[in-house]
Amino acid sequence: MIDDPIVEEIRRYREQHAAQFGHDLRRIVEDLREKERRSAHPLLNPGPRRIKKSAGGQRHEAEFDLTE
Repeated sequence: MIDDPIVEEIRRYREQHAAQFGHDLRRIVEDLREKERRSAHPLLNPGPRRIKKSAGGQRHEAEFDLTE
């Protein structure tokens, strides 16, 4: 396995963050959701993709309509 300083930094941060909450997953998720709520960064959740149907009723997998 290759040592990557960026990956190691992320792992250290993750461990420190988890330790603050006693490695309790519910508390960790609660904290992350609160940080996400307070963040000024836009959040993206496009939801499921819907496949358009052609005039003949056939589906075209290459055409997606994300507005529905």
